[in-house]
Amino acid sequence: MKRNSFSSVKMDRRNPKWLYATKRYRPLYKRENEIRSEFTRDYNRILHCTAYRRLKHKTQVFFATQNDHICTRIEHVNYVTSVSYSISNYLGLNTELTSAIAIGHDLGHAPFGHAGEMILKQIAKRELKENFWHEKNSLRFVDQLETLPDPYGREYNLNLTYAVRDGIILHCGEVDEGRISPRKKILDLENIKKPGQYSPYTWEGCVVKIADKISYLGRDIEDALRLKIISPFRIRELHGILKRVADIRIKELNTTGLMHNFIWNLCETSSPKSGIQFSDSHLRFIKSLKDYCYKEIYNHKRISMYKEYAKLVINSIFKALKSFYKNENTLRVIQGEKKLYPILLSQFEEWLLKYSNLRVNPILRASLIRKDAKIVLFRKYENMVVYDILNRKDYLQAVVDFISGMTDSFAIRVFTELTSFY
Repeated sequence: MKRNSFSSVKMDRRNPKWLYATKRYRPLYKRENEIRSEFTRDYNRILHCTAYRRLKHKTQVFFATQNDHICTRIEHVNYVTSVSYSISNYLGLNTELTSAIAIGHDLGHAPFGHAGEMILKQIAKRELKENFWHEKNSLRFVDQLETLPDPYGREYNLNLTYAVRDGIILHCGEVDEGRISPRKKILDLENIKKPGQYSPYTWEGCVVKIADKISYLGRDIEDALRLKIISPFRIRELHGILKRVADIRIKELNTTGLMHNFIWNLCETSSPKSGIQFSDSHLRFIKSLKDYCYKEIYNHKRISMYKEYAKLVINSIFKALKSFYKNENTLRVIQGEKKLYPILLSQFEEWLLKYSNLRVNPILRASLIRKDAKIVLFRKYENMVVYDILNRKDYLQAVVDFISGMTDSFAIRVFTELTSFY
């Protein structure tokens, strides 16, 4: 495939989808000397938000690792951004759009990786009758929970473009079907019910969807070797499997070697007519690698053991916060218990003040937090109200949201506070 072969379908002003792809919930402030495009502004808004910062202490595969050279969620996100850029740049697509989608695609990941996601899924189904999945939670964070200050210091929601939001919620889903092409229909993204339900709206979103898969397989193998989860002997065995199944020979099964191989094959095989795709041999290659990683790494007994610990941590935090709900007296109860659990309840109190109707309802505010100096600090917030503090389901949703934003290390710190006596 020739370089720039996708330039005719690139997301730019010539594309008939452009107006809706760049649409925001409300106009975003502009400076007189603004030099950035709409998608670059989205990239920067994600880069500067607090959910992005927390990714450095969130699990990719290996939980709460103390080894500085093991991949965390923020490194994975940067890999996806890099791979997406390489593919979109070669094909002639919009690299600013792929970068913005990629850097934001995992903002809603729970602590303890996919194990934490499964635990919160169980909690949400039982307590809220809702489905929790990290792609939808990433959209929830960028739409409703993350804020940034404007030039006057007032904090608003991120207010990203439709194309970036769409790429974030639809970044997941496997590529075993052989090819991906963008859909034509405009969707209300809030109505998407399950991962992989639709294709992304843009070719750039399709690139990120596949780049997500390219980015983790090689690095997971490298990290497993470093942590002695698998041995060099087992890697030689994998070479044999790949040669037999896909007739592919790679000198070293490391991150850079695998990424280059996958990226080049994708660029050579894809076209606007056939879609973003791998060759048949590389699809078999990917399937073999995934099967190997699940068998030897993701289901390893040490990881399985830690999943039980993660379950205990998350369930304990949820149970504790759930117990503090007392209708209109909830905030008073939380404030009264802060002396026992200062780390957990100071942070959760601020979460409620920022995102609930306590901040905007003067009567409710006066009755619950009389003469509280903190309310002055929260006058800068102009973000949307997400929770009604008098609604029990809203309160439980606030608990799930709060936990989903935690890092591994903070969740463990809170669990230690809940289970220790000083």
